[in-house]
Amino acid sequence: MLAYIIRRVGQSVLVLLVVGLVAFSMFTFVGDPVDNMLGQERTQADIERLRTQLGLDQPFPVQYWKFLQNAVQGDFGISYRQGRPVAEIISERLPATLELAAVSALFAITLGVGLGVLTAIRRDGWLSNAIMTVSLIGVSLPTFLIGILLIYLFSVELDMLPSFGRGDVVDLGWWTTGLLTESGLKALILPAITLGLYQMTLIMRLVRSEMLEVLRQDYIRFARARGLRERAVNFRHALKNTLVPVITVTGLQLGSIIAFAIITETVFQWPGVGLLFINAIQFVDIPVMAAYLMLISVMFVGINLIVDLLYFAIDPRLRIDTGKAH
Repeated sequence: MLAYIIRRVGQSVLVLLVVGLVAFSMFTFVGDPVDNMLGQERTQADIERLRTQLGLDQPFPVQYWKFLQNAVQGDFGISYRQGRPVAEIISERLPATLELAAVSALFAITLGVGLGVLTAIRRDGWLSNAIMTVSLIGVSLPTFLIGILLIYLFSVELDMLPSFGRGDVVDLGWWTTGLLTESGLKALILPAITLGLYQMTLIMRLVRSEMLEVLRQDYIRFARARGLRERAVNFRHALKNTLVPVITVTGLQLGSIIAFAIITETVFQWPGVGLLFINAIQFVDIPVMAAYLMLISVMFVGINLIVDLLYFAIDPRLRIDTGKAH
């Protein structure tokens, strides 16, 4: 178990280093931030002085190594656009993104597992067929189009929910939340549905497929032959074994929710780190872009690491295979 954890942690660190290198390399081709920071009347001396101040006159390996050293300490430099510490800017925007991702994940997992079980148990019913047909919308349509359609329906036509912004928030000192205000809750509904709909349909279809496969197994027939109630067979035996492979895919989808939040935040003008990243691209704010991609990478790799460890703990076959390997 310990060797497996060490190996997975080592792989995660390697992935983060590669992602950081690729991201930092890409930013060198985005443009020169000095052009956006200085006015039209700049001189060559002004350009050289600012490039020296920002460290852009140093070789790329030196810049990247300093970036890694500072990033480990939580220092991502100063924003070229706002002139403030990047860590401070991200800490202001991060609660909005994490809150949106958490609600979207709750929506995706709860409905995905619930509807997946329902459509598997009653696979020949009209309700199951209707749910599977409607679920094609979540799989087929792109995220931004779903968001636009929801805005048109619930904001323009029905005038029920706001079309942009986060609403009123409560400042808890270290966290800002819209879950404690009415306008904040209303503003969260459409973005959360938009962000979680695709993941919900994938989880639902996976749960349904795995559940149908498990219900065909011999031990399920044996459980029914023993006279167990249908509810006990479906939920105590079938669902428990169904969730083992679902955990891995669900973990990947949770990482995708954080990564895809950038599209949803742009559509709904949600004041999170995704929208911050889009604005940073427009102004070639390299420290903000690098910090955002590193943050998303850490979250994504961290979630995958946790899922791998949970999968290892739940599935005894992995422990047996690992033991044989040693």
